[in-house]
Amino acid sequence: MALVPGLLRVRDTPAQAALPWSERRRNVRAAFAALPAIAGKRIAIVDDVLTTGATVGACARVLRRAGASQVDVLTLARVVRDAAMPV
Repeated sequence: MALVPGLLRVRDTPAQAALPWSERRRNVRAAFAALPAIAGKRIAIVDDVLTTGATVGACARVLRRAGASQVDVLTLARVVRDAAMPV
């Protein structure tokens, strides 16, 4: 197993924390590109806090399209949305 950079940010975006939950997926659409070394590899994305999953979802889609054989997400904490929180 080796640590291999697999993603590049190709589009600058506002910080996800500054956006309503409903806009986060659109914010990171087309913001990442995979490097060619990804094809056929099993990839792990490490995220400190998973809030909506928009960023890791965008990254995982790009990696799978680039030929990653498997994409796993490891996170240290997850935000649980309160039903009273606006989406």
